[in-house]
Amino acid sequence: EPFVADEYIERLAWRTPGGGSRGGEAFDPKRLLEEFVNHIQELQVMDERIQRKVEKLEQQCQKEAKEFAKKVQELQKSNQVAFQHFQELDEHISYVATKVCHLGDQLEGVNTPRQRAVEAQKLMKYFNEFLDGELKSDVFTNSEKIKEAADIIQKLHLIAQELPFDRFSEVKSKIASKYHDLECQLIQEFTSAQRRGEISRMREVAAVLLHFKGYSHCVDVYIKQCQEGAFLRNDVFEDAAILCQRVNKQVGEVFSNPETVLAKLIQNIFEVKLQTYVKDQLEEHRRSDAEQYLKNLYDLYTRTTSLSSKLMEFNLGTDKQTFLSKLIKSIFISYLENYIEVEIGYLKSRSAMILQRYYDSKNHQKRSIGTGGIQDLKERIRQRTNLPLGPSIDTHGETFLSQEVVVNLLQETKQAFERCHRLSDPSDLPKNAFRIFSMLVEFLCTEHIDYALETGLAGIPSSDSKNANLYFLDVVHQANTIFHLFDKQFNDHLMPLISSSPKLSECLQKKKDIIEQMEVKLDMGIDRQVEILNFLTLNCMIGQMKHILAAEQKKTDFKPEDENNVLIQYTNACVKVCGYVRKQVEKIRNSMDGKNVDTVLMELGVRFHRLIYEHLQQYSYSCMGGMLAICDVAEYRKCAKDFKIALVLQLFDTLHALCNLLVVAPDNLKQVCSGEQLANLDKNILHSFVQLRGDYRSARLARHFS
Repeated sequence: EPFVADEYIERLAWRTPGGGSRGGEAFDPKRLLEEFVNHIQELQVMDERIQRKVEKLEQQCQKEAKEFAKKVQELQKSNQVAFQHFQELDEHISYVATKVCHLGDQLEGVNTPRQRAVEAQKLMKYFNEFLDGELKSDVFTNSEKIKEAADIIQKLHLIAQELPFDRFSEVKSKIASKYHDLECQLIQEFTSAQRRGEISRMREVAAVLLHFKGYSHCVDVYIKQCQEGAFLRNDVFEDAAILCQRVNKQVGEVFSNPETVLAKLIQNIFEVKLQTYVKDQLEEHRRSDAEQYLKNLYDLYTRTTSLSSKLMEFNLGTDKQTFLSKLIKSIFISYLENYIEVEIGYLKSRSAMILQRYYDSKNHQKRSIGTGGIQDLKERIRQRTNLPLGPSIDTHGETFLSQEVVVNLLQETKQAFERCHRLSDPSDLPKNAFRIFSMLVEFLCTEHIDYALETGLAGIPSSDSKNANLYFLDVVHQANTIFHLFDKQFNDHLMPLISSSPKLSECLQKKKDIIEQMEVKLDMGIDRQVEILNFLTLNCMIGQMKHILAAEQKKTDFKPEDENNVLIQYTNACVKVCGYVRKQVEKIRNSMDGKNVDTVLMELGVRFHRLIYEHLQQYSYSCMGGMLAICDVAEYRKCAKDFKIALVLQLFDTLHALCNLLVVAPDNLKQVCSGEQLANLDKNILHSFVQLRGDYRSARLARHFS
């Protein structure tokens, strides 16, 4: 701890008796002074002792420092001497090494010609044996020395190639025969070693055969034996992948050029196994079953390209991508050349069959429906005037649009797009995709949707129909749904195939044209439907309401015989009319969208109000009958709220206020007529409602209203 003099003095005084007020002791300054003097003397003695010890240690340290410095100087001198010796030794070693290298070069210069001479002498000796016709050397007679014999005969064979045929024809034939025999023996040895699984022996024999003409035959034998027992399952592609993976691990241990051998194995698999398998699978259905043929072609091509992707992991040389692509092309070229023709033919027949099967299920025979200005004019005249200018097609409420048919057509086209993407040449892909798209447009848009629209336009009922038919609105609803599916397939499956080609603009234009054509017919149909809803369908609906009111409304409803025994809240005619109207409003909302809904509902609401207004004026009302009429109008007003049209609701609010004139006290008639809802109405209208009262002819009522 750091030394603090004040604290030290305090502790010393505290320990000294009489040095402080401790336990009641009196303070004794003399004793404290004496203690301080004695303690100072002790500190002085301690200081002298420590000082002597410090001086002694300093002297010892100086002495050791001098000795250490002396020792370091001696070591430096020794190091310099050793470094000089090392330099001398290094120079001497360099000198000796130079001499040794020079001597080695001289020995090599002497030994190389000597070795060549010895080798030439041996070859001459062996050549003489072939000249004599008798092979005596152990290297030719001992089967264990086949490697040395192969090396010798290979060299003799090269020498024999340079000799004139007329003088050495016999010896050349003998050497060639021995060359061939040894080559066959080596290949046989390689085959046996492969069957035994002796990789080291296979590597030795392959290294010897590398310089022989039959080396390629050795590779063929290896490839043939590798495939024995490799294709036992039904999945030839998986078997091929497993085989190549196994051989890839082994071929590098056996051959000096493993990539060439592996490439040759893969080529053999493609050109023999796969090509045979593909041919068997496709030729069976090529003429008889286009659907199965296309499915098999797509599946086989996909699995072949998948196998090719797996083989890309192996070392097959510099341009393995081109190598594998050529192999795939060699297998499928005869099938891919006319693929798109088969695809279009199948798609055309399949689509026609789907449509025909649907129409047959509906017992419907497709007919040719006239189009154009004259036909449209005739149709408009027929519907406005009810003149027999040609029969209206009775569809019995059938839209002739089927989501099942659409899904089937889109599914077939989707599969065709997928096959097109996989099987078409990249340069032909946009063109082929456009042809498939044209088939979709022809059968889905033209043969199905357009036919349904034409049939729907021709099936809109005439004005003398007893039932309102919103049939064409169902056609519009289903056509909109189908258009969404068509557009989704266009974006999801066609666009990726043509996005970067000039065909993109052509497809977009074709799509735009077909949609515009359909929209024209849809708009025309909707316009006609709205128009006919004004002149025909709404007439039918209003006619149906009139029929309900005429059949269900009784005169006694509003002038009951017993005024005091009326138990109903509203009449049966009101209940049935409101139920009918609500169903029609719901159907209109489900079949149309946008402003068309509001337009049709406004027209229907206005005419509905007019019908109820005119209907109420056909009866005379007692006091209780007037109350029942008010209840009926209140229910009609609730029904009008479903229209969600402000004008319609306002009309029924006014009608409800008019009905109050049927029950109000005569003295209050003027006050009610001047109310907010009735003040702006024509006085004749108010008078006409007041006249419906059963007590109208009383002088009092006439006086009050005049």
